[in-house]
Amino acid sequence: MLPATFKLCAGISYRHMRNMTGLRKNAMVAIHQELNRLTDSGHSNWISHVHRRSSLLGSIKEETFSKEELSYVRQGEEALQRAIVILSDQEGWTVETVAANGDKVLSKTIPDIGKVFKLEVVLEQHLHSLYEELVGNMEQMGEWNPHVKQVKILQRIGPETMVTHEISADTPGNVVGARDFVSVRCAKRRGSTCFLAGTSTQHPKMPEQKSMIRAENGPTCIVMKPCSEDPNKTQFTWLLNIDLKGWIPKTIINKVLSQTQVDFAQHLRQRMANSVSLETAPVC
Repeated sequence: MLPATFKLCAGISYRHMRNMTGLRKNAMVAIHQELNRLTDSGHSNWISHVHRRSSLLGSIKEETFSKEELSYVRQGEEALQRAIVILSDQEGWTVETVAANGDKVLSKTIPDIGKVFKLEVVLEQHLHSLYEELVGNMEQMGEWNPHVKQVKILQRIGPETMVTHEISADTPGNVVGARDFVSVRCAKRRGSTCFLAGTSTQHPKMPEQKSMIRAENGPTCIVMKPCSEDPNKTQFTWLLNIDLKGWIPKTIINKVLSQTQVDFAQHLRQRMANSVSLETAPVC
Protein backbone atom coordinates (compact mmCIF):
# COMPACT_ATOMS: atom_id res chain seq x y z
CA MET A 1 0.00 0.00 0.00
CA LEU A 2 0.99 3.53 -0.35
CA PRO A 3 2.37 3.12 -0.13
CA ALA A 4 0.30 1.37 1.86
CA THR A 5 1.11 1.49 -0.24
CA PHE A 6 2.64 4.27 -0.42
CA LYS A 7 1.66 5.86 6.74
CA LEU A 8 1.60 10.51 14.94
CA CYS A 9 -0.85 12.61 15.76
CA ALA A 10 -1.02 16.36 16.54
CA GLY A 11 0.11 15.39 20.02
CA ILE A 12 3.22 13.46 19.06
CA SER A 13 4.01 10.39 21.16
CA TYR A 14 6.59 10.47 23.94
CA ARG A 15 8.86 8.07 22.09
CA HIS A 16 8.74 10.20 18.97
CA MET A 17 9.57 13.36 20.93
CA ARG A 18 12.46 11.61 22.66
CA ASN A 19 14.01 10.59 19.36
CA MET A 20 13.24 13.71 17.35
CA THR A 21 15.96 15.93 18.85
CA GLY A 22 18.66 13.51 17.77
CA LEU A 23 17.01 12.95 14.41
CA ARG A 24 16.89 16.68 13.67
CA LYS A 25 20.61 16.96 14.43
CA ASN A 26 21.42 14.00 12.20
CA ALA A 27 18.98 14.81 9.42
CA MET A 28 20.86 17.67 7.78
CA VAL A 29 24.13 15.72 7.97
CA ALA A 30 22.42 12.75 6.35
CA ILE A 31 20.83 14.97 3.70
CA HIS A 32 24.23 16.47 2.88
CA GLN A 33 25.70 12.98 2.54
CA GLU A 34 22.80 11.91 0.35
CA LEU A 35 23.27 14.94 -1.88
CA ASN A 36 26.94 14.06 -2.26
CA ARG A 37 26.06 10.47 -3.07
CA LEU A 38 23.55 11.55 -5.70
CA THR A 39 26.16 13.90 -7.17
CA ASP A 40 28.58 11.01 -7.47
CA SER A 41 25.84 9.07 -9.25
CA GLY A 42 25.53 11.66 -11.98
CA HIS A 43 22.72 13.81 -10.60
CA SER A 44 24.70 17.06 -10.42
CA ASN A 45 21.89 19.02 -12.10
CA TRP A 46 19.53 18.22 -9.24
CA ILE A 47 22.16 19.11 -6.64
CA SER A 48 22.79 22.45 -8.34
CA HIS A 49 19.06 23.10 -8.43
CA VAL A 50 18.70 22.38 -4.72
CA HIS A 51 21.66 24.55 -3.72
CA ARG A 52 20.50 27.36 -6.00
CA ARG A 53 16.81 27.43 -5.19
CA SER A 54 16.23 25.91 -1.76
CA SER A 55 17.17 23.16 0.63
CA LEU A 56 15.53 19.78 0.25
CA LEU A 57 13.19 20.34 3.16
CA GLY A 58 12.70 24.02 2.53
CA SER A 59 11.11 26.30 5.11
CA ILE A 60 7.61 26.35 6.57
CA LYS A 61 5.82 29.66 6.22
CA GLU A 62 3.99 29.51 9.52
CA GLU A 63 1.83 32.55 8.87
CA THR A 64 0.03 30.79 6.02
CA PHE A 65 -1.23 27.86 8.14
CA SER A 66 -3.45 27.44 11.15
CA LYS A 67 -1.98 25.79 14.25
CA GLU A 68 -3.59 22.48 13.28
CA GLU A 69 -2.39 22.70 9.69
CA LEU A 70 1.11 23.60 10.77
CA SER A 71 1.19 20.50 12.98
CA TYR A 72 0.45 18.30 9.97
CA VAL A 73 3.04 20.08 7.82
CA ARG A 74 5.69 19.57 10.48
CA GLN A 75 4.79 15.91 10.89
CA GLY A 76 5.23 15.39 7.16
CA GLU A 77 8.55 17.22 7.10
CA GLU A 78 9.79 15.20 10.07
CA ALA A 79 8.76 11.94 8.39
CA LEU A 80 10.81 12.94 5.35
CA GLN A 81 13.80 13.80 7.55
CA ARG A 82 13.63 10.46 9.33
CA ALA A 83 13.28 8.53 6.08
CA ILE A 84 16.29 10.26 4.54
CA VAL A 85 18.39 9.41 7.60
CA ILE A 86 17.44 5.74 7.23
CA LEU A 87 17.91 5.57 3.46
CA SER A 88 21.25 7.37 3.63
CA ASP A 89 22.72 4.60 5.77
CA GLN A 90 23.72 1.85 3.37
CA GLU A 91 25.01 -0.51 6.09
CA GLY A 92 23.17 -3.37 7.74
CA TRP A 93 20.56 -4.18 5.09
CA THR A 94 19.72 -7.84 4.48
CA VAL A 95 17.83 -9.36 1.58
CA GLU A 96 14.22 -10.36 2.33
CA THR A 97 12.90 -11.16 -1.14
CA VAL A 98 14.19 -11.25 -4.70
CA ALA A 99 11.55 -11.63 -7.41
CA ALA A 100 12.11 -13.49 -10.66
CA ASN A 101 12.41 -10.19 -12.54
CA GLY A 102 15.12 -8.88 -10.20
CA ASP A 103 12.95 -6.70 -7.98
CA LYS A 104 14.47 -6.76 -4.52
CA VAL A 105 13.29 -6.06 -0.97
CA LEU A 106 15.85 -5.44 1.79
CA SER A 107 15.28 -4.98 5.52
CA LYS A 108 16.99 -3.83 8.68
CA THR A 109 16.01 -3.10 12.27
CA ILE A 110 16.24 0.51 13.44
CA PRO A 111 16.41 1.25 17.20
CA ASP A 112 13.15 2.81 18.50
CA ILE A 113 11.53 2.40 15.06
CA GLY A 114 11.57 -1.32 14.42
CA LYS A 115 11.96 -3.26 11.23
CA VAL A 116 11.93 -1.32 7.99
CA PHE A 117 11.71 -2.68 4.46
CA LYS A 118 13.21 -1.17 1.32
CA LEU A 119 12.06 -1.98 -2.19
CA GLU A 120 14.53 -1.20 -4.97
CA VAL A 121 13.36 -1.48 -8.57
CA VAL A 122 13.75 0.11 -11.97
CA LEU A 123 10.54 1.14 -13.74
CA GLU A 124 10.28 1.74 -17.47
CA GLN A 125 8.25 4.93 -17.08
CA HIS A 126 9.45 8.50 -16.71
CA LEU A 127 9.28 9.66 -13.09
CA HIS A 128 6.89 12.53 -13.89
CA SER A 129 4.29 10.00 -15.09
CA LEU A 130 4.81 7.91 -11.97
CA TYR A 131 4.57 10.96 -9.70
CA GLU A 132 1.29 11.99 -11.33
CA GLU A 133 -0.11 8.50 -10.83
CA LEU A 134 1.00 8.08 -7.23
CA VAL A 135 0.29 11.63 -6.05
CA GLY A 136 -2.09 13.25 -8.53
CA ASN A 137 -4.22 10.10 -8.88
CA MET A 138 -3.71 8.81 -5.33
CA GLU A 139 -7.40 8.19 -4.67
CA GLN A 140 -7.57 5.84 -7.67
CA MET A 141 -5.07 3.38 -6.22
CA GLY A 142 -7.77 0.95 -5.17
CA GLU A 143 -8.64 0.52 -8.85
CA TRP A 144 -5.33 -1.13 -9.73
CA ASN A 145 -3.70 -2.30 -6.49
CA PRO A 146 -5.57 -5.30 -5.05
CA HIS A 147 -3.83 -4.80 -1.69
CA VAL A 148 -5.73 -1.51 -1.29
CA LYS A 149 -9.47 -1.13 -0.93
CA GLN A 150 -9.62 2.64 -0.71
CA VAL A 151 -7.53 5.78 -0.43
CA LYS A 152 -9.29 9.03 0.46
CA ILE A 153 -7.77 12.47 0.94
CA LEU A 154 -9.21 13.94 4.15
CA GLN A 155 -7.45 17.31 4.01
CA ARG A 156 -4.97 19.17 1.83
CA ILE A 157 -2.57 21.63 3.45
CA GLY A 158 -0.70 23.65 0.86
CA PRO A 159 0.81 22.07 -2.25
CA GLU A 160 2.99 19.49 -0.49
CA THR A 161 1.03 18.12 2.50
CA MET A 162 -2.15 16.07 2.78
CA VAL A 163 -3.87 13.80 5.30
CA THR A 164 -5.25 10.54 3.93
CA HIS A 165 -7.31 7.57 5.05
CA GLU A 166 -6.42 4.19 3.57
CA ILE A 167 -8.08 0.81 3.93
CA SER A 168 -6.07 -2.28 3.07
CA ALA A 169 -7.53 -5.46 1.66
CA ASP A 170 -7.43 -8.86 3.35
CA THR A 171 -4.38 -10.90 2.43
CA PRO A 172 -4.93 -14.21 0.59
CA GLY A 173 -6.39 -16.74 2.99
CA ASN A 174 -7.21 -13.86 5.35
CA VAL A 175 -3.84 -14.39 7.05
CA VAL A 176 -3.90 -10.68 7.82
CA GLY A 177 -7.29 -9.00 7.88
CA ALA A 178 -8.10 -5.54 6.57
CA ARG A 179 -6.53 -2.60 8.36
CA ASP A 180 -7.07 1.13 8.11
CA PHE A 181 -4.52 3.94 8.37
CA VAL A 182 -4.70 7.69 8.83
CA SER A 183 -1.52 9.22 7.46
CA VAL A 184 0.03 12.60 6.85
CA ARG A 185 1.94 12.70 3.57
CA CYS A 186 4.65 15.05 2.41
CA ALA A 187 5.05 15.14 -1.38
CA LYS A 188 8.00 17.05 -2.81
CA ARG A 189 9.58 17.50 -6.21
CA ARG A 190 13.13 18.83 -6.24
CA GLY A 191 14.69 19.07 -9.65
CA SER A 192 14.77 15.60 -11.15
CA THR A 193 13.96 13.75 -7.90
CA CYS A 194 10.54 13.17 -6.32
CA PHE A 195 9.71 12.23 -2.73
CA LEU A 196 6.54 10.97 -1.08
CA ALA A 197 7.01 10.55 2.67
CA GLY A 198 4.42 9.68 5.29
CA THR A 199 3.67 8.70 8.86
CA SER A 200 0.63 7.91 10.98
CA THR A 201 -1.42 10.73 12.45
CA GLN A 202 -4.92 11.46 13.75
CA HIS A 203 -7.66 13.47 12.09
CA PRO A 204 -11.09 14.53 13.40
CA LYS A 205 -12.78 13.36 10.20
CA MET A 206 -11.64 9.77 10.72
CA PRO A 207 -11.55 8.51 14.33
CA GLU A 208 -10.77 4.86 14.97
CA GLN A 209 -13.49 2.50 13.77
CA LYS A 210 -14.73 -0.28 16.09
CA SER A 211 -15.13 -2.59 13.10
CA MET A 212 -11.49 -2.30 11.94
CA ILE A 213 -8.01 -2.44 13.43
CA ARG A 214 -6.20 0.90 13.11
CA ALA A 215 -2.62 0.13 12.06
CA GLU A 216 0.26 2.58 12.23
CA ASN A 217 3.07 3.36 9.85
CA GLY A 218 6.06 5.59 9.58
CA PRO A 219 8.33 6.68 8.53
CA THR A 220 7.57 5.63 4.98
CA CYS A 221 9.00 7.21 1.86
CA ILE A 222 9.06 6.70 -1.90
CA VAL A 223 12.02 8.21 -3.75
CA MET A 224 12.00 8.42 -7.54
CA LYS A 225 14.89 9.64 -9.68
CA PRO A 226 15.97 9.13 -13.30
CA CYS A 227 18.18 6.14 -14.01
CA SER A 228 21.72 7.18 -14.84
CA GLU A 229 21.75 4.82 -17.85
CA ASP A 230 18.42 6.00 -19.26
CA PRO A 231 16.73 9.15 -17.89
CA ASN A 232 13.39 7.99 -19.31
CA LYS A 233 13.42 5.14 -16.81
CA THR A 234 13.03 5.59 -13.06
CA GLN A 235 15.03 4.31 -10.11
CA PHE A 236 12.26 3.63 -7.59
CA THR A 237 12.95 3.15 -3.86
CA TRP A 238 10.19 2.57 -1.31
CA LEU A 239 10.94 2.60 2.43
CA LEU A 240 8.17 0.91 4.42
CA ASN A 241 7.62 0.71 8.18
CA ILE A 242 4.28 -0.60 9.46
CA ASP A 243 2.88 -1.82 12.75
CA LEU A 244 -0.10 -3.95 11.74
CA LYS A 245 -1.27 -4.37 15.36
CA GLY A 246 -3.05 -7.51 16.47
CA TRP A 247 -1.52 -10.88 17.33
CA ILE A 248 0.43 -11.77 14.21
CA PRO A 249 3.74 -13.70 14.29
CA LYS A 250 6.70 -11.62 13.11
CA THR A 251 7.63 -14.21 10.49
CA ILE A 252 4.21 -13.77 8.86
CA ILE A 253 4.40 -9.97 9.07
CA ASN A 254 7.83 -9.95 7.42
CA LYS A 255 6.63 -12.17 4.60
CA VAL A 256 3.42 -10.21 4.06
CA LEU A 257 5.09 -6.80 3.99
CA SER A 258 7.96 -7.77 1.69
CA GLN A 259 5.57 -9.55 -0.68
CA THR A 260 3.26 -6.52 -0.63
CA GLN A 261 6.14 -4.37 -1.86
CA VAL A 262 7.06 -6.78 -4.65
CA ASP A 263 3.42 -7.03 -5.71
CA PHE A 264 3.03 -3.26 -5.65
CA ALA A 265 5.86 -2.80 -8.15
CA GLN A 266 4.26 -5.27 -10.51
CA HIS A 267 0.78 -3.76 -10.19
CA LEU A 268 2.21 -0.29 -10.78
CA ARG A 269 3.98 -1.47 -13.92
CA GLN A 270 0.72 -2.92 -15.21
CA ARG A 271 -1.19 0.25 -14.36
CA MET A 272 1.28 2.41 -16.25
CA ALA A 273 1.31 0.05 -19.22
CA ASN A 274 -2.50 0.13 -19.37
CA SER A 275 -2.48 3.93 -19.19
CA VAL A 276 -0.11 4.11 -22.15
CA SER A 277 -2.30 1.69 -24.10
CA LEU A 278 -5.37 3.84 -23.49
CA GLU A 279 -3.53 7.00 -24.54
CA THR A 280 -2.34 5.45 -27.80
CA ALA A 281 -5.54 3.57 -28.66
CA PRO A 282 -7.19 4.79 -31.91
CA VAL A 283 -10.38 6.81 -31.57
CA CYS A 284 -13.28 5.12 -33.34
